[in-house]
Amino acid sequence: MVSRMTLAEKVGQMTQAEIQSITPAEVRQYHIGSVLNGGGSWPNNDKHATPSAWLALADAYWDAALPADGAVNAQEDHGQREDSQHGEGVAIPIMWGIDAVHGNSNVFGATLFPHNIGLGAARDPCLVRRIARATAEQVRVTGQDWAFAPTLAVVRDDRWGRTYEGFSEDPAITRAYAAAYVDGLQGGGEGEGEDRSVRRLRGVLATAKHFIGDGGTAQGRDQGVNPSPEAILREIHGQGYFGALGAGAQTVMISFSSWTNEQLGIREGKVHGSRYLITDVLKGKMGFDGLVVSDWNGIGQVAGCSNFRCAQALNAGIDVFMVPAEWRQFIANTIQLVQSGAVPMSRIDDAVTRILRVKLRAGLFGARRPSERRLAGDAGALVHRELAKEAVQRSAVLLKNNRNVLPLARNRKILVVGKGANDFSIQTGGWTLSWQGTGNTKADFPNGETVLAGIRRVAGDANVTFGETPESIDSFPFGPNSAVIVVIGETPYAEGVGDIGRTRTLEHAARYPSDLAVLKRVAGRGAPVVTIFFSGRPAYVNKELNRSDAFVAAFLPGTEAGSIADLLFRDARGGIGRGFTGKLSYSWPAAACQTPLNIGDNPYEPLFEYGFGLGYRDQVTLRELDDTSPAIGCGQTGGGGTATEDLNIFVLKNVEPYHLYIGAPVNNWGAVAVSEDPLVVTTSGDISVQTAEVNVQEDGRRVTWTGTGQIYSQSSATADLRGYLNAKGALVLDVIVGQSPAGSVKMRVDCVWPCLGEVDATRLFRSLTTGVRHTVKIPLQCFSAAGTDMGIVNTPLLFYTERAFQLSFANVRWVPGAAADPDATACDAL
Repeated sequence: MVSRMTLAEKVGQMTQAEIQSITPAEVRQYHIGSVLNGGGSWPNNDKHATPSAWLALADAYWDAALPADGAVNAQEDHGQREDSQHGEGVAIPIMWGIDAVHGNSNVFGATLFPHNIGLGAARDPCLVRRIARATAEQVRVTGQDWAFAPTLAVVRDDRWGRTYEGFSEDPAITRAYAAAYVDGLQGGGEGEGEDRSVRRLRGVLATAKHFIGDGGTAQGRDQGVNPSPEAILREIHGQGYFGALGAGAQTVMISFSSWTNEQLGIREGKVHGSRYLITDVLKGKMGFDGLVVSDWNGIGQVAGCSNFRCAQALNAGIDVFMVPAEWRQFIANTIQLVQSGAVPMSRIDDAVTRILRVKLRAGLFGARRPSERRLAGDAGALVHRELAKEAVQRSAVLLKNNRNVLPLARNRKILVVGKGANDFSIQTGGWTLSWQGTGNTKADFPNGETVLAGIRRVAGDANVTFGETPESIDSFPFGPNSAVIVVIGETPYAEGVGDIGRTRTLEHAARYPSDLAVLKRVAGRGAPVVTIFFSGRPAYVNKELNRSDAFVAAFLPGTEAGSIADLLFRDARGGIGRGFTGKLSYSWPAAACQTPLNIGDNPYEPLFEYGFGLGYRDQVTLRELDDTSPAIGCGQTGGGGTATEDLNIFVLKNVEPYHLYIGAPVNNWGAVAVSEDPLVVTTSGDISVQTAEVNVQEDGRRVTWTGTGQIYSQSSATADLRGYLNAKGALVLDVIVGQSPAGSVKMRVDCVWPCLGEVDATRLFRSLTTGVRHTVKIPLQCFSAAGTDMGIVNTPLLFYTERAFQLSFANVRWVPGAAADPDATACDAL
């Protein structure tokens, strides 16, 4: 088949475009091999798109890729068709990939299961296999062929924003779950023979991701550097791939992270460009003969590459390139690279061979249109509530149950408080309808149950008070015949945005002080307090534990969080019921800065060790805990001195305590908070701000001025940042100029206005090529010399102009030593 294809057809098969950027006609014109929809991308941009709408688009892509008279039956003629548009007769069906990571989580009405961190606590590969099988059914309903799951990260530092995507810190659990998950998604195979990898799949294609080492980056930084020796890379971070490939996984996605350790002589850099890891290890030593796919614009992070041109990634062994928007440029550049000899044709042929092999194994040759397949359009197959309830109950971990206050009697008066009690977004977390899981409301979840609804179902509506206001809380009859259930936790996040940062702590109260305030309001008033804690990572929760009589780590349970209520109460006959069976798959810290923390560490001194989890028959009392907070961030020494760590200001999102605001004369320069909802455009007068892509999906903000206005990042308190000046630091940010400034552009660092230091950056931004990403570095000394008192900084970044200008920015931080970099802007150039 490959021998009869043109170069353009081959490169088209290697190209994966996002559905918002490609039409069916373009699929046919460019011979596209696969499409994907990113998180928060739906047919017709409709979050509530029906299965029929998904299928209509899937059919349109399918029909565009194949001749009008139907698909080739490769089982009969091995692709020997003479009426195709491909070369001498190779008709190649298209694939559609989707991030179905805890159920078909982009689809309205689908049951969403607990995220992987919760499933790890269930300690049951068979349950995971059943969930993966149900997910495959959900994917079939909407017409996709390929699920970008499971994530096989073995997380080392819980500050990482993708911690909840890992099953466990224990590679043994990850390996067992990987095999079960792949088997469940792909559904085994049809026909005779022991080699599953050559049997046609009954389910959907699985993706083992992200190869390799994404869970081991230093300081839990997303897309950062894994410094592990190769033995650790294999024995810790590689174990999930042994399980997944052994079960017949047909696709592997590459990690955004790097593998570098100068002291050990490891200089592979970005894994997307590592021939050693992709070709020598994965395809060679591990014998993987499926296809390797890049992550979203992942090749653009390889040194010397862009999102659409990267000979190194091609030669490293990537087969399918996820180039969501710039796919046309990728095709043109890849053809040119082959024609110039930079990429050999043998590498292209290997990639296309693997792609066709996977499509054959998936049964796509000879398959019917997506709308005509089994389960297509069956909305009922999106719903798996009983399985989800079972998973929720088996993944919840009871961490504290002093005086055995649980289970509660059903006739008690119950006060329910906390932001997570009646909020689907908090219980489902990231990768839920949207990429970050933000912007969702109850109307987006027609099938599911919140904790409040579950408590009302079990205890009786007449016995339950929802304390939405201080008045409703204070009027509740606290006493021995009542109980308080507090539902708190993290708000939704996904990759990048979820990173805590290197200098911030794991202390939940520092990040979400309102949760502690709710507990303080109800604790010590005569009624036992039961806390349900939603989180995507272990957290330092000593303050919350001290104010709770019972404490449940519920992780991110999905749409059926209400089933936790069945565990909290005695059964209808007064017995203890099913009770809690979950066991921690991650160690929980005893101190705010205790990370990394993993089983096998020496010393190993967690508050709750790996494998901990109480049952109702256990008689365990948790002592009063030391709940002091560090006065400053982890690894910091306070004002003065010399800073050694970056000060992150805006990295995919606001980094506490800093928040983005805009101001304009129209509202007397009043601060207007920039929305964190990626679908919302924030406007004030002649300035507007919206989410943009600078390096990766939704990592930045695009600011458009048509007149006078300013955007700035500010904290409500001042900070002594002299250490960054002493360290020859610079304000560093990645930018794309969309429209060159028509007037002067001022940049400031403020020390509580009117204390400020201002520089003129007009010449700098006019010198930058529009539409191209640049990294700007402005020495902090420039601002200090202009008047900033670095001992009392409250606004570490401000842009101001009075004329038309468009600027996208991301990764805003103060970096020690960066003022000495050769590409730093000299103060006298401002």
